[in-house]
Amino acid sequence: MQIIKKIGLFIFLIGLAIFTILPFIGEFKVTPATLDQIIQEKGISSELFIQRMEENVVGKEFQGMLSLSPKITQILEEANAQHRKDKDYKKLIYTGPHDMAAAVGKASGSGFVLENKGLMWFLTFGLGILGSLLFIIPNIVLLGKKGIKNNGIYHENATNRGWIAWMVFVFLVSFYLVLYFRSEYAVNWTYLVDPISEFLSGNPAGHWFVYGFMYCTVMTVMAVRMYIKYRHNMYQMVRTTSVLFFQIVFAFLIPEIMVRLQMPYYDFKNAFPLDYDFFFQWNLKSLMNSGGIGLFILVWGIVLTLVIVPVMVYFFGKRWYCSWVCGCGGLAETLGDPYRQHSSKSLFSWKVERWLVHGVLVFAVAMTLMTLYSFFTDSGTVLGLKTQSVQNTYSLLIGAFFAGVIGTGFYPIFGNRVWCRFGCPLAAYLGFVQRFKSRFRITTNGGQCISCGNCSTYCEQGIDVRAYAQKGENIIRSSCVGCGICSAVCPRGVLKLENGPLKGRINPTEILLGNDVDLMDLVNKK
Repeated sequence: MQIIKKIGLFIFLIGLAIFTILPFIGEFKVTPATLDQIIQEKGISSELFIQRMEENVVGKEFQGMLSLSPKITQILEEANAQHRKDKDYKKLIYTGPHDMAAAVGKASGSGFVLENKGLMWFLTFGLGILGSLLFIIPNIVLLGKKGIKNNGIYHENATNRGWIAWMVFVFLVSFYLVLYFRSEYAVNWTYLVDPISEFLSGNPAGHWFVYGFMYCTVMTVMAVRMYIKYRHNMYQMVRTTSVLFFQIVFAFLIPEIMVRLQMPYYDFKNAFPLDYDFFFQWNLKSLMNSGGIGLFILVWGIVLTLVIVPVMVYFFGKRWYCSWVCGCGGLAETLGDPYRQHSSKSLFSWKVERWLVHGVLVFAVAMTLMTLYSFFTDSGTVLGLKTQSVQNTYSLLIGAFFAGVIGTGFYPIFGNRVWCRFGCPLAAYLGFVQRFKSRFRITTNGGQCISCGNCSTYCEQGIDVRAYAQKGENIIRSSCVGCGICSAVCPRGVLKLENGPLKGRINPTEILLGNDVDLMDLVNKK
């Protein structure tokens, strides 16, 4: 079995290596017809941009986007700078330089990758999937009987911040930086999944389709690992299946099919304020111009946020969303599961968490109020602040860097719930309801606790579960996502996820220290 695992790892690394090389290779040649197509699609009226593209790009061959992209971005930036200097604002090009480079590259590609999409898909995604499964499936035998299996987790370079973990960290961060800020380097990746995108939506793949497909693929493969590791715990089996279903069907397939049916692209499970741009002007106008389906989406989004979310949290806690539905949580619970022990349990981290996550929530709500005010009053500023600038700041700092680059890229070093714990505004909103008005709690049996510390070690939200268990207190922390791993790794059955009456849910236990507490008063209170 160990030989099979090593073969699987070797195959996976080959696929990963080819996937990583793709952004640096390929042949690109912009023809006059290609330039005309881009001009028409983007509505470009800048003669300066067109002239310089014809002089410096059209008809020339470029080896890889590394040589083509700088030319296009420089031409666009110089053209816009000249138009601003001349105050000729009608000729400004509002497409970002790197988005323009991606569009031109996508339309002008040629060579082996483009002509052999199926083969290249197999050599990247195919080998990656095959190698991963060969590495994971032997654990059915190697892990032995059903039960807790975390042996040696702090002795492995991959799971103890060793050199392998740091390499994964660098790869993930680099991948997200390309995804958000240098989309032109993902052009060759888009060719690999063009047939899938065209089958679902009728359109060629963009870099976000690549991400969506990879997201579902990685979650599915790592879910197999979850099924094997936690096969002794039915809660984990069902929960993993749930997040897979909602990610693949609701977040990936349905939105793509909606586009094919001439409907707005929309993920019906994505609630505000996680879906922070739901109330942006462009989205509201798009929905209102889409007829009945647009109006339904608008009403659904509002009802989901104001009614369904708090009601569901009241009955089932925030786990119904964060651990059973949410795509961010789904990736954290599958790809991020090997790193959950890195979540800091310190008091300092808890203080930072509370200030940061609630600060992001306030930022999101304030930005949305500004957006709605600007929308209904047709004003671009609120109290002297440009609404568009505030939106751009949130999109960059929170939507891109925090949720993407840090939220996922930092898995191997800081744990799998960095975004959910420190940055997700929806998690903060759900946490308010769960802490003060929810039937959900994790009950503890202090008499059975042997203080092994497994529960605290593997709590991805940084909760010192053992401290509660030793005192027999219910765990009702607003940050708890109800993943149930603390219960799954407990060797004594001390912890149980339950929904019960509000009365008695909060049961703090006073600790007797010397003469600080009057024993008789304490007994009488009980």
